[in-house]
Amino acid sequence: MKSSANELRRPANRLVLLLGLLAFILASGVYLVQSASVMVQAQQVHVIELKAKKYEFDPSPLHVKAGTKVQLKISALDHDHGFKIAVYPDGAKSSGQPGLVFTSAQDCWLLKKGETTTIEFIAQTPGTYPFHCCHRCGLGHHEMNAELIVD
Repeated sequence: MKSSANELRRPANRLVLLLGLLAFILASGVYLVQSASVMVQAQQVHVIELKAKKYEFDPSPLHVKAGTKVQLKISALDHDHGFKIAVYPDGAKSSGQPGLVFTSAQDCWLLKKGETTTIEFIAQTPGTYPFHCCHRCGLGHHEMNAELIVD
């Protein structure tokens, strides 16, 4: 009789153990999803409004802290301009992990007159990142330079 009672308890014990393990996995998954959501919300976006006009970017220089997610909102005031920024800081080797990581990388963003162009990136590495107009905008085009400083 004892052996038949033990045989009946074994499947019940396995079922309880399996249900406990399943509950633990489910609770861990819920915790991890909530933690990831909090981390995404905790990383705030630094929004910078930048004006492109004959032959300057305003304000300049721009300052952000390393590790910051940056959203540049660039408006071309007088006519079309362009925006091109180095992804490696001045003086750094242009290989390996870039200092600026873009959500949508382009060589040259076209800034249409009267429109706002949004460019997003994470400023990972401290340093100075030069940027300039990359769309021929007139006689002073080559003087249209500025910089982003990541502290």
